[in-house]
Amino acid sequence: MGHAVGDVLGLAAGVAVSPLPIVAIILILATPRGRLNGPLFALGWVLGLTLLGAVMLAVGGTGDASTHKHPATWVGALKLALGVLLVLFGAHQWRRRPTDPSQAQLPKWMAAIDRFTPPKVLGLGLALSAANLKNAPLTIAAGASISSAGIPVPQQVGTLAIFVITASLGVLAPLGVYLIMGERAKSVLSTWRDWAAQHNVAVMAVLFFVLGLKLLGDGISIVA
Repeated sequence: MGHAVGDVLGLAAGVAVSPLPIVAIILILATPRGRLNGPLFALGWVLGLTLLGAVMLAVGGTGDASTHKHPATWVGALKLALGVLLVLFGAHQWRRRPTDPSQAQLPKWMAAIDRFTPPKVLGLGLALSAANLKNAPLTIAAGASISSAGIPVPQQVGTLAIFVITASLGVLAPLGVYLIMGERAKSVLSTWRDWAAQHNVAVMAVLFFVLGLKLLGDGISIVA
């Protein structure tokens, strides 16, 4: 199990460093219903990662992802494909990064986030975790790594839980600060929000490149 955990921790860290979801939960916490909607957003985020990871574990189990405790060839091919995808996304993000970070613009839907109903906030958390162009490939890759590690199902579930918890730290940190500090958290969260908003594109581009290259290396080593 230790080997499987080591394989997915880097991927989990890549998911945790997600500037846009961090900005989203900080904006949600600043709304009148922040104490309700903030935990709902975090719940949606955790559910999204858990469901996507669980699906990949099920696919890996039925697809014989592990052969004599070694990853199957299709797992290597999957990681190669995901690695190429992330590198291409990284190149696209780098080209569209603003030359002046202070001019960075957030998605238009964030302007209406104070009017989001609880179900919509829950759905937003699900979407930003399981349907995100960075987080979805990384979660799929993590599920493939776990299912191909040749460990029993209970250990696979435990490893997935460690991945989800680690991958959720970026979203859970603002929520924890808000719940502990209350009104005093506004200045701290405002600083976090401004930094994440200004450097979102650049951070995402670098993460796409680095994690894409990692998956490419993993895929090549398995296929070769």
